[in-house]
Amino acid sequence: MHLKKINGHSYYIPAPANIGVFHFKDKYALLIDSGDNKQQARKIDEILKEQKLSVKYIINTHNHIDHCGGNGFFQERSPGIEILASVPEKQLIEENRLFPDHLYGGKAPHELARHFTKSPAIHITDTIFPGTCKINEEKFEIISLPGHSPGQIGIATCERVCYLGDALFSEEKIAKYDLPFLFDIAAQLETYQTLSHLDYDYFVLGHADQVYDREQLQHLINVNRSHLQEYIDLAGEILNQPKTREELLEEISILKDLQLDYKEYYFSLSTVGAIITYLYDKKLLVYQVENGKLYYYIK
Repeated sequence: MHLKKINGHSYYIPAPANIGVFHFKDKYALLIDSGDNKQQARKIDEILKEQKLSVKYIINTHNHIDHCGGNGFFQERSPGIEILASVPEKQLIEENRLFPDHLYGGKAPHELARHFTKSPAIHITDTIFPGTCKINEEKFEIISLPGHSPGQIGIATCERVCYLGDALFSEEKIAKYDLPFLFDIAAQLETYQTLSHLDYDYFVLGHADQVYDREQLQHLINVNRSHLQEYIDLAGEILNQPKTREELLEEISILKDLQLDYKEYYFSLSTVGAIITYLYDKKLLVYQVENGKLYYYIK
């Protein structure tokens, strides 16, 4: 991990979930996301201290542990730090048990919950809203990018650098995890539209090995949109015959050769559920309950 300059005072630290950094003139720093855990956060802090920078602000793009798991370290280290998130993400970050429980559909077993509840209690000091905001006398643009999570946001600096969280997945990430985790399909499709109209020069994804320019971003938007549409269409084809949610995931897994572990199964089941919701809300599906099973199928 090391600090890489993008433009002006806008930087990032390549990591399993990339960390955005804005360097203020007074040697304070704004982090965009904070890593997965205390160990990553400590490393981030060491990297910044080498540059004589102190973390005073954190903006979390969304609630997933790999993007906010370092919050607690910085809050313990600097009690006066300001940690910001959107309104929908605030509760999910502060009450980190909620995410595995809603992923599972009830109180999640420890085997699932342990992946998401490893950070200490976190207090979000303030909420942030789409539009222009001022932090330490610098202006930032907050962009609503829901889909992957309910209230995900992007953050753009005055130097035309835009940090996108997990609004898009790199082609390498799609190749590795073919079925992306999405909370809301309709919102994600709208986010692709939002992304296609963003007027910035540099774009940082949560999980990517490069910084994208506008032309590269447009290509990646098309790749993500086409990939998602492929899964929507596949689900529609399978649901020509009645299937439960679990049976739909089973058939998709066989057809797409998905290799799922315990945690990935629930991520995939959640995405399949989101696809069912999308098709049902478009009035393309009907359902039937029979012998304790809920079946969906195309009208």
